[in-house]
Amino acid sequence: MPFISKDWRSPGEEWVKTVEGWEKKKILECANNKTLSLLIRNEKDGDKAREREKEKEKKKDNVVQPHCHITLKCTREIAGFNGLSDALKRLDFLSAVHDCRRFNYIVRLLDLLVSHTMGGLSGCAQRVLFNMLEEVALEVSCSQQQTGRLRRLIERMRAFSASCCWGGRPLGSVILWEKHKEALERILQIASSITITQPDEEQRPQWADLPAECRREVLLRLSDPRDIESSSEACEYLAVLAQEQRIWRELAQYHFTPQQIATIMQNNPGKDWKSLFTVARRSFGLREEYAEMIQLCRNCRCLFWRSLGHPCIADQDPAFQEKLADVDQSSLHVPIPPQTFLKFFSL
Repeated sequence: MPFISKDWRSPGEEWVKTVEGWEKKKILECANNKTLSLLIRNEKDGDKAREREKEKEKKKDNVVQPHCHITLKCTREIAGFNGLSDALKRLDFLSAVHDCRRFNYIVRLLDLLVSHTMGGLSGCAQRVLFNMLEEVALEVSCSQQQTGRLRRLIERMRAFSASCCWGGRPLGSVILWEKHKEALERILQIASSITITQPDEEQRPQWADLPAECRREVLLRLSDPRDIESSSEACEYLAVLAQEQRIWRELAQYHFTPQQIATIMQNNPGKDWKSLFTVARRSFGLREEYAEMIQLCRNCRCLFWRSLGHPCIADQDPAFQEKLADVDQSSLHVPIPPQTFLKFFSL
């Protein structure tokens, strides 16, 4: 269905009807089934993995790397409108949920959207977020990990749905909210069916069989204080180690700078490391680090996944490559945390 208008400045968009509703044709062509993110999922060991590796090598020539061009500055000729729903589709967030390296980044982005800016999003963007949350629920159900984060997302989504009602009816399109309600019911059904399989009691080694040094190393590799507290509640052997000062001292050194730690220690003399960590967390916030992040290319103003790359103008123009010969290549790609990502869309 082409865009028909008497205005000569019309974008000339062509829309296609899908199962989820009307979508722009160029978005569907960009987010096709041959995206690179679908090809890098973890494969099983054995002959099947080797065969799939060969198939992936053949398909890489025709792969469209997920990327999204954005407008950073408005001019008289160019209006800076960046659509969140289009960006999420172009960057293939739905498939990226199933990549363990990008999962935490996407969940953090969902958390920010649901908690603060959900009410200001368009109906199309809200629909994409519900689809992403459903994919997150499916991934958590398969991996049996991050169940707590899924519960928090569902609770905030339910609170948002309840707050958007006035006089017993939802604000906005009734049909759209019916679809949101159906999606939320599917998500709740998936979440309620998640059962954590307990390890076999005869399986070795058990926590009791491991030396204290090994159990301590496990706790030292946890970057979230809630994980440490949950581990101490689930296992009595870890509960003893979780009270050690070294655990909280190294956790504080990971999240905060030496200057921040010195300031907290000066203002709170005589307190243990767990108390100091709690005070520093309230004052400075926790450090956010992700295995995979969205990056911004300074050459073409394009958002892309770091591990997948993007079709850059610098790779296509030899003259442009000569200009960048003396430039540090690492400075051309800027990491974009979730909070900064939302600022590109005025959120």
